[in-house]
Amino acid sequence: MCSTFAQQTNEQLRSQFAKCYYTDTCGTVLPYRLLKPQNVDTTKQYPVVLFLHGAGERGNDNETQLTYMDKIFGNSNFRQKYPCYVILPQCAENFRWCETDWTLPSHTMPDTISVYLNAANQLLDSIVDAVNGDTSRLYITGMSMGGFGTWDLISRYPQKFAAAVPICGGADLDMACILKDMPIKTFHGSTDKLVKVTRTRNMTIAIHKCGGNKIDYTELTGKGHLIWNQVYNMPSTFQWMFAQKKNK
Repeated sequence: MCSTFAQQTNEQLRSQFAKCYYTDTCGTVLPYRLLKPQNVDTTKQYPVVLFLHGAGERGNDNETQLTYMDKIFGNSNFRQKYPCYVILPQCAENFRWCETDWTLPSHTMPDTISVYLNAANQLLDSIVDAVNGDTSRLYITGMSMGGFGTWDLISRYPQKFAAAVPICGGADLDMACILKDMPIKTFHGSTDKLVKVTRTRNMTIAIHKCGGNKIDYTELTGKGHLIWNQVYNMPSTFQWMFAQKKNK
């Protein structure tokens, strides 16, 4: 995969992601990029992936959220192996996918979904309807702030997604039993100084205590916070994700 990355310029990679804007029912304008399957067959239904970026990619340029991920989702090997729609919304500055302090050892899920996560969720529904997406294969993944957003959205809509891949995020432990039957593949670096590794350790333990056996936690020994490139370049990450399917 790395050799393929080198053959594609940033311009070539990013040109594959359509630049779009969505206005939700609350009037929030959400910039997003959309990657379509290479050769859309209108007789087929395709999986849809929602990606939530980290805090460093916030803004309104509809560009920065592609950092890291243009080389992952835009890579020709990925596109050939996993034909799907990928949605990459951008959260505005001074907002979070989940409005909580990610440096804390724990948090309680806010009563109300955050402004931009709500918009992203509505956007997902809109895209699925527009492209006749496969509702049995909706996936969500995110890193850091996006890892928190991933945990938050699946906690609010546990029946919606076929699988989730939160990376170095954190969840409300009281939501563990709600998520016990959901396929989750999660990752954290053992020496993460920005988001405590116990956030993912403790959620995994809590889900197991509820009888859940569909969570797969990988702790990367000696690694800090910036683990997403390693995680997304592991062949097993997407092999596992796209293999998950729920009953419609």
